[in-house]
Amino acid sequence: MEDNAIQITGPFSALIIGFLLGLKHSTDADHVVAVSTIARDYKNAVQSLWVGISWGIGHSMPLIIVGIIVLTLKESFISFYEDIAFYFEIGVALMLILLGAQVFWKIYRGEFHSHAHEHDGQAHMHIHGSHSHDKEKAIDPHYSQDHHKLGILQTFFRLKSFSIGVMHGLAGSAAVIIAMLPTSPSFVTGLLFLLIFSVGTMLAMGMMTLLIALPFSKSKSNSSNTASSIISIAAGTLSIVFGIALGSDLLLDTSFIWY
Repeated sequence: MEDNAIQITGPFSALIIGFLLGLKHSTDADHVVAVSTIARDYKNAVQSLWVGISWGIGHSMPLIIVGIIVLTLKESFISFYEDIAFYFEIGVALMLILLGAQVFWKIYRGEFHSHAHEHDGQAHMHIHGSHSHDKEKAIDPHYSQDHHKLGILQTFFRLKSFSIGVMHGLAGSAAVIIAMLPTSPSFVTGLLFLLIFSVGTMLAMGMMTLLIALPFSKSKSNSSNTASSIISIAAGTLSIVFGIALGSDLLLDTSFIWY
């Protein structure tokens, strides 16, 4: 069933439909490709979970704000929003190209690397894409005093991932969700739908980034650097190709995007 054929009939349907659509929406190809280019920049798989959650927070904020306006003004605002959403879609296409290019720049500079170290009597491996090793640096960025104290809360908010989510939340894919809101029988039901949709999106994208990063955090062999580079290249290539295809569909009226 198409999203625009689904109607919100009451609080229960708002809960169920909102959550399921939130899970589905986070797995859109452009969302997964964008997040995959940055999910492995961080220290371990669990912390990469916050990359997806930060994306979900960024995606939800404009969606909720615009959704409240739609619930207040109904169809009179939707036609205006659909016109400007086109330009946000162009922004998404450019962003995907830039994210892909950044991956290749990091590979060129040797910033994707993995290594093992030991503290608190336990050896484990980190994979990094957020810094390069410089012999002139006296401070090792891996050994923060809070390294073992903060755990998964150490790097909760990711501004880059949040910003990507905001762009996606403003773009046309979310406009489909916005268009459903006038079917809501009340303002409260529509707002409930938006909130649950946002929760579903954050949970699904968080799990998606965790799955992307998990194999690398478990790798203990010397071949992990090679595997890391291969998947980095694949993610960067997909991001650039998808960005070009999306831009072509929007500007040249082609049909490269299949969904």
